[in-house]
Order: sequence, then structure tokens, then C-alpha cells
Amino acid sequence: MTNAAREAAADARPLDYIGVDMAKARFEWGVHGARSSQGASNDPAGFDALLADLRQRRVGLIVIEATGGLEHALASLLLELGFPVAVVNPRAAREFARSMGHLAKTDAIDALALAHYAHTLAHKADQAGVQLTPLPAQLEALQVMVLRRKQLMDMRTAELNRRGGPMRVLRKSIDAVIKILDEQIDALDEDIGHHLDAHFKDLDRRFESIKGIGPTTSASVIAFMPELGQISNARAAKLAGLAPLNNDSGTSRGKRRIWGGRKLVRSALYMATLSAVRFNPTINAFYARLLAAGKCKKAAMTACAHKLLRILNAMARSGKAWNPELHGFTA
Repeated sequence: MTNAAREAAADARPLDYIGVDMAKARFEWGVHGARSSQGASNDPAGFDALLADLRQRRVGLIVIEATGGLEHALASLLLELGFPVAVVNPRAAREFARSMGHLAKTDAIDALALAHYAHTLAHKADQAGVQLTPLPAQLEALQVMVLRRKQLMDMRTAELNRRGGPMRVLRKSIDAVIKILDEQIDALDEDIGHHLDAHFKDLDRRFESIKGIGPTTSASVIAFMPELGQISNARAAKLAGLAPLNNDSGTSRGKRRIWGGRKLVRSALYMATLSAVRFNPTINAFYARLLAAGKCKKAAMTACAHKLLRILNAMARSGKAWNPELHGFTA
């Protein structure tokens, strides 16, 4: 058989859809339609075992469940090698598994359920945002720094909470830890600022021209919403988890709620909104109008965060700085 004939035969093979369940020491992978899965150690030797299997297949999509960063090394390697990869929310994956009747939970069951999920995702009519794309090195570095800052802030909050109650006897120790964390946060903020100036200066300056958007919010949005400027406002709101979702059944009309999406972006925008409703005349007026219309404060704050996101999306698309005349009350 000639090389051309071999390639034609290979292209005629059906697509395989792969699910990967990650753990700290090992990972399990399964193929949609198979009855059993395979496992390997979560290290380069294990990755080689997976790659040896994948190279024998015509891969349609590989779905990996997000597992606190344990999936990052494998997902990055697969992307680098040109495989189509999707990293999915664990809750979405588990709800899908239950809906398909996979009520028990083991690594093997999870891998096969993820493979089924991969097949379903690959056949969605709307493929926007399904597959990962390789991140530029400067964007990946910014994500790592922003995540590290959040970790340090979470540790600082935990230490502050320990200062009261039965932990008062340890206040000196706790204060010493807080001082170290403050120093680390300040140093990291400086590093993030230098990185933004070196790689995202224009976009950062545009975002920070909005009263209420500071360096932390700007860095978080740039790092974890790189699609801004290339997607619709509706799509941006869904990605950030700021789109009110219907909860209707028959003639019943349930309360609209926001959920899902990129929590870090949503949290950053919400904190920015707390400042914007006080110091940004446009957002303040929008907030007051919503309250006057009968909205509760929480719903009004969410709507203002949604509006801020739409403004950021427009600014990323247009390349223009903040202009209050362009960002009035229109949706």
C-alpha cells in the first residue's frame, strides 16, 4: 500500500472521542463507546502512554475535567501537539454523567462519562468556546500571576479571620504572617504591573481609564477574558457568568439568576462595581435608575457589573478609551 493510500485509509477511520479524569498521582482515559478505560501515572511516562494510544486514533475531541490545575500540564502538551482539547467544569461534567445514568462514581466511570461528554460537545451546533486554543506565553504568565495573587489574598483573609475568637493568643504570630503576605502581594502587584506594561499596555490603559476599574480588575479581565473585543456582549456575559438565565416551566416564570461562568472574572467585576457605583457618574446614574425602577440592590449591582463588562468589550473592540458620552444607559 502506498503512502497516499495509507493516508486515505487513515482519514476514513471514524473519529474517536476521549475523556480524561485527572488525579494527583494518576489519570484515567476512556474512549466513547468503549466498555473499559486505561490508566497511567500523572507524569511524563504516563503522558507518553496516553499519546501512544492517541496516535493510533483519529481524535475528534479530548475532554479533560478541570481538577484544581492538575490538568494543566497534560492539556498544554496535547494542545502543543495539535490535539483538539476541551477543559470542562467538574459540575457540568458530573451533571451530564448523572443525566446519562452514570450514578456511580469511580475514575474509570468518570473517564468513560467524559468521553461521552466529548462526543456530545463535538456535535453541538454552537462550537464557540468548546475547544481550547494554545495561549500566548505572555497571557499564560499573566494568568499564573493573577491566580497566585488570589491565592495570597485568600490566605491573608484566612489569617485575618483567625485574629478573633479563641485564636487571639496567637495574634502576634498571625500578624507576622499577614505582614509577610502583604509584602508578597505588593511584590506580585509590582510584577503584574511590569508585565502589563510590557505586553498589554494599551489595553490596560484603556480599561483603567474607567473610574472603578483598577489594576487588579484590569489584570484579571485581560488574563481570563482574552476573547473580549472579538465576541458579542451576550457571549461575554455568559462566559463571565453575568447573564441572567431563565428558570421557566410551562406557564410558570421563575426568577432569573446568574450562575456558572468564570468566577474570578465575575468576582473582579463585582468588586469594581462596588467602586464604580460610588465614583463613576455613568454607573452611579445607571444604578440609581435601576433602584428607582424597583430593582433590589443585589440585582442592580449585578446589572451594573454586566454593564461594565459590555463597556470593556466595546473598548477592546474599538481600541478607544473611556468616553462617558458613548456609554450611557443603552443596553
